[in-house]
Amino acid sequence: MQERFATNPILARAVASARRNLPQTKAFANRLGPGLITGAADDDPSGIATYSQAGSQFRFSLVWTLLLTTPLMIGIQMLSARIGWVTGRGLAANIARVCPRWLSLMLVCLLVVANTINIAADVGAMAEAARLLTGGHVWPYIVGFGLLSMLGQVFFSYERSVRILKWLTLALFSYVAVILVVHVPWQQAMRESIQPWHFMPAGMSISTYASMVVAMLGTTISPYLFFWQAAQEVEDARRRPDTAALHHEPAYAEEHLSRIRQDTFVGMLFSNLIALCIVLATAVTLNMHGISDIQTSAQAAEALRPVAGEFAFMLFALGVIGTGMLAVPVLAGSAAYAVSEVFDWQAGLSNGFHEARGFYGIIVAATGIGTVLSMFEVDPIKALVWSAIVNGVISVPIMVVMMWIGQSRDIMGHLTISRLHRVLGWAATGVMAIAVVLMAFTS
Repeated sequence: MQERFATNPILARAVASARRNLPQTKAFANRLGPGLITGAADDDPSGIATYSQAGSQFRFSLVWTLLLTTPLMIGIQMLSARIGWVTGRGLAANIARVCPRWLSLMLVCLLVVANTINIAADVGAMAEAARLLTGGHVWPYIVGFGLLSMLGQVFFSYERSVRILKWLTLALFSYVAVILVVHVPWQQAMRESIQPWHFMPAGMSISTYASMVVAMLGTTISPYLFFWQAAQEVEDARRRPDTAALHHEPAYAEEHLSRIRQDTFVGMLFSNLIALCIVLATAVTLNMHGISDIQTSAQAAEALRPVAGEFAFMLFALGVIGTGMLAVPVLAGSAAYAVSEVFDWQAGLSNGFHEARGFYGIIVAATGIGTVLSMFEVDPIKALVWSAIVNGVISVPIMVVMMWIGQSRDIMGHLTISRLHRVLGWAATGVMAIAVVLMAFTS
């Protein structure tokens, strides 16, 4: 092997460069965590179903929504992480600190309901994708994925859970691979995304288009992601109690906030890049071949097989399973963090089951109920619509409270958010408020 390197100077230089850059690459990867996992969890099977519908029904006419939401996602998720790290408390605990008790409880209850419905949709989608790949009945896959998701969170340590979730983000590259397999007409895609009103499908009503816009916004900016990322920053801080006193040191605070910015920026860019790949892949392989009626992510995978080939189908289906295994723990975990914080229970994946029974009880209940719900013949689109409605109802008040907390010197001290961050945060809040109004008129 060394002789081969010596006789091939290009290969030798490439290997030498990779070896030099390995420490830097490892350091960069170590700085990624809550933001990367949060961004990847946003592309769960229910999100994949939404993006697949957007591509199959509207081709490239909804690409602009992903461009719009990217900076807004970065701003609001960065705020979630900042609140968790600065205050040392999760988002629900901070909401309970500034809001009436009844409002805090109502928001948390609605979050748990929405997350449980989403878990049901995701477990069902994973099971259907596995059935397409290997055959058999769907029920054993539902039970298997539900138990695996539940037991993994209960019995794995926090460090191992985070490590596994970071590796599972690689499943999303399957959608990048699909784009490399199919031919994308890039000029047409750019033209239709810039002027979507000129390329509306024949006979498609404005209300249908508006509904899909709301679905895209609600899929990319979801409340459970706020709670998860804030809680993960708290978990990370608890693992390093000796650094708590350094929060007030300007140099340390700036370095850590820089790490949060980098982690969130990469995670949200990654999330929307994958969403873009799914929209493009389904637009090219389905819409441009006359297929527009896609209800689930598994249907999208199956529809790829005769058009894009067996390899593209397999990649898409495996991606559904991988993203589901990533998203279900995040959905159940964010619900458990929120309930535990508002009731002041011991919480966190770094605690054992006996130390945080209430916390793990919520994880088991949300995952278990979601798994059972996925066994019933529930219309997947209706389930996603109801989940989106609940998320839409709670997202705006949660984001308003988050902005209030982020600007409060009483809570954040000298680490309040910057003017640019305020602009992005209020813009995201305004966009979600408009989406809720549109949803009320178009649902």
